[in-house]
Amino acid sequence: MITALLFGGFFALLVAGIPIGMALGLAGAVVIGVAGLGIMSLPTTVYTGMAKYPLLAIPMFVLTGLIFERSGVAERLVTFALAVIGKRRGALPAVAIIVAMFMGGISGSGPATSAAVGAVMTAAMLREGYPRAFTASVIGAAAATDILIPPSIAFIIYSVMVPQASVPALFAAGMIPGILAGLALLVPAVWMSRHHGFGEVAKEGEARPSIWQAFKDAIWGLMAPVLILGGMRAGLFTPTEAAVVAAVYGLFVGFVIYRTLTLRDLYKVLVESAELSAIILIVVSLAGVFAWATGTLGVIDPIAKGIVELGIGQYGVMALLIAALVVIGMFLDGVSTFLILLPILVPIANHFQWDLVWFGVILTMKLAIGQFSPPMAVNLMVTCKIAGTTMEATVRWVGWLIVSMFLALAAVVAFPGLALWLPKTLGY
Repeated sequence: MITALLFGGFFALLVAGIPIGMALGLAGAVVIGVAGLGIMSLPTTVYTGMAKYPLLAIPMFVLTGLIFERSGVAERLVTFALAVIGKRRGALPAVAIIVAMFMGGISGSGPATSAAVGAVMTAAMLREGYPRAFTASVIGAAAATDILIPPSIAFIIYSVMVPQASVPALFAAGMIPGILAGLALLVPAVWMSRHHGFGEVAKEGEARPSIWQAFKDAIWGLMAPVLILGGMRAGLFTPTEAAVVAAVYGLFVGFVIYRTLTLRDLYKVLVESAELSAIILIVVSLAGVFAWATGTLGVIDPIAKGIVELGIGQYGVMALLIAALVVIGMFLDGVSTFLILLPILVPIANHFQWDLVWFGVILTMKLAIGQFSPPMAVNLMVTCKIAGTTMEATVRWVGWLIVSMFLALAAVVAFPGLALWLPKTLGY
């Protein structure tokens, strides 16, 4: 009865339009009160839910992403990628995917990268005749790779909830699957462009942008992921400290190198990053109430045991989790999904003796697919608004991108070394 009240109340609040964080906190608080678990424990539970050192990296990486977006890094990366690829059919979708992957190495947030890359690429793609829905689909799918390519906010949350998987190990493990996912998206994006005749080709005698000049303009943006990951690998700073270094580096590039930032811009960036970070951390803290209620009531073990005892084996369970999490990912962001479901999923992984770093990458890839799967894809919401189209119109195009990402996911499931080779090589 109490279990039904906990989960039923949570989903009822979601259906009623209550924000995810408030729904988690209210459902947990009501059950704590009804079950007599000590209502006065709520303030402490809320505080301890977010009073964790690794979570300090989240506001700093959010700030870093916004700084690089405002300073014109994305625009310079686009120019460099176009200079390398050249003007041909399918070039702009390929550029959008590649730039989104680079931006993922700076911000670690899918919706943030959707906005940054969408602001730069949408107008260019529309000018060359790419349909609005196709444009929104490609950019939204490309931005989904950002929760895999380090730094990743989703990986930070996962590490906080699963201490056996360290942040450096997760960051290293996500690198190859993230690149694989980006390459998988390139194939259908370029194929659809050429098949339907989207985009322009270079005219005879048309000058190609200077690769060297474009590289010099973009080098500061290209160096940001190197600084973040290289500094952690060299032991110069922790992931949390790396977030601070990245933010300072972004300010240096914006104010000194590109000179595109002003004090007014900095104020706006600080306000916006504070708002976004507050939303994430409020959800984390209120989810702590929900998690404490489920743990105290002992409702997690029976659910996990029931899934394990379905009699379908570890591969059947993995297929079930993939299907469930992709659907859930359509409606919830990765942070919320981890906070709600990890207490159930980790015991299942331990039962089958799955590597928890590999398991974290698999879960994150599932959520990445959900970020651009209609009807409630968070990335597509952003890109559709920028492109001036509807979510329904993207279904025709985004389906091929979803299939290609599924193939990348299947490869990582079948060959765990794709995720585990790099962290083992680096000694994590």
